[in-house]
Formats: sequence, C-alpha cells, structure tokens
Amino acid sequence: MPQIRGILFDKDGTLFDFHGTWASWARGLLLDLAGGDPARAAALGRAAGYDMDSDVFHPASPVIAHTPEEIAEVLLPHLPGANPIGLVARMNALAADAPMAEAVPLLPLLSRLRAAELALGVATNDAERPARAHLAVVGVEALFDFVAGSDSGHGAKPAPGPLLAFARAARLDPAEIVMVGDSAHDLHAGRAAGMACVAVLTGLATREDLAPLADAVLPDIGHLPGWLGLD
Repeated sequence: MPQIRGILFDKDGTLFDFHGTWASWARGLLLDLAGGDPARAAALGRAAGYDMDSDVFHPASPVIAHTPEEIAEVLLPHLPGANPIGLVARMNALAADAPMAEAVPLLPLLSRLRAAELALGVATNDAERPARAHLAVVGVEALFDFVAGSDSGHGAKPAPGPLLAFARAARLDPAEIVMVGDSAHDLHAGRAAGMACVAVLTGLATREDLAPLADAVLPDIGHLPGWLGLD
C-alpha cells in the first residue's frame, strides 16, 4: 500500500458517536413533525427505522448513512401535504443544533494528525452547513482542508464523487488517501475511489458487517495513529 498522505473521514458514527449524537435529534425531529403527538411520532419513527420506546435505530435506518433528501422520502408518505423542500430544510436546521458526542477527543487527535503533515477532510451524507456547524462547535473545523456534504456538488456516498473531490483538493493520488467510516456506504465509496479503507465501530454496524469491506477495523478513530505507524 502506498504511503498514506491524507485521511478522509465520514462524520456521523466516525468523528461523532452515532447514537450519542442522533438519537436526541431523531426524537426531537419526529415529535416536531408530529405536532407533539407521541403516537404519530412513533409511527414516523418506525418509517425512519427509529424506535421511540427503546431509543434505538434499526441497522437499516436511512438516518445512518443516507442523505437528508433520502430520509425525507421515507417520511413524506406519512406527512400528507408536507413540502419536500421544506421538510429537508427543517431537518437540516434541527441537525445543525444537534448535540455532538465526540467519538474520541477530536482536537488533540486531529492536531496530532495535522502535525504529521497529513491532509484531512470530511465527506458526509449530511448537508454541508450542519456538518460545518458540528465541526465548529467542537473547535475542529479549521483543522480540515476539505468538508463536503451531500449538497456540495460532488454527489453522495456510496458514489466516489466526494472522495475524488478531496483527492483533487489535496493534490493527492487517491491511493495515498485512507477513507475512514462506520458504514458500508463509506467503504464502498472508498473502494470505488481507489483509496485504502478503515472501518470504525462507533456507528451501528458490527465488525462482521464491515470487515469484508475494509483493510482494517478499529474500535474508533483514536487508534488511527497506531495503524498509521505514528505511535
């Protein structure tokens, strides 16, 4: 494998613990859309793969790795008269204020990777504005050379467009970049882009789900320095 000179991170489930961040967002969104009616919110939750009673996402929930537009598609049949554009805007507005649970302390880890002269980027299927808000609120946005959301003009994972855009922005060969993510979407995109792939277990997928798609499976991104030989 060529020397790694860049790291492209997924956001949710990778930089941030998935359940710790998105369970409260899902509950708030569903109650908001349901006008505060718990029974209607629970029905919307079932459509989105989220159980309001157990506070658990189904492994196939579109919230895990899909775009806001794709999440809206599964909710719209249960929201008669709702405007698709308005629904996506509402979801993005609530997402920007979601409480972020760092998978590991991000500032020291990312500062260490920058000190090793690695280019850093984020490619998320979230929209770009809430993604940048999430990075900013924990004080790490400035450490990234590149941030792309599903609405940034590069497409969305599992297509490789956002990954190749990072390679161009960083002036690196894709083979010099590792894609780090918690879902099959991330790893399929990494393979399609010709990048190394590392999976982490801070999302909802299991080691068994991700191992066939990855060069390595790590408990979390805090183990990246060791994998890269920086320790």
